[in-house]
Amino acid sequence: MQLLVQNLLSVGLHHYLILAVVLFGIGTFGVFMRRNALTTLMSIELILNGGNLTLLAFARSHQDMRGQALALLVIAVAAAEAAIGLAIVVGVFRNRHNTNIDELNLLRY
Repeated sequence: MQLLVQNLLSVGLHHYLILAVVLFGIGTFGVFMRRNALTTLMSIELILNGGNLTLLAFARSHQDMRGQALALLVIAVAAAEAAIGLAIVVGVFRNRHNTNIDELNLLRY
């Protein structure tokens, strides 16, 4: 009985992959459907987190640490992307008073 309960409560590889696909799908939907720059940046973060979760899930299933090292690198790149992207959005908002991506087609002063 205890073995059955333990097997039902264990989290397998497919659970991680389903969650990664859901995160990636929500992020992709957000990038394609939203026109706000901040929402687009958050959606890109969701896409990167979905990819990270896939890397970590396969690294765990193969008992390999290289996937975790690559995921750490992706986290560092995502943090830099968020900081630079947010700085660009703040700079554009100060000049144009708008963060709608469709209306921001020119990069000039």
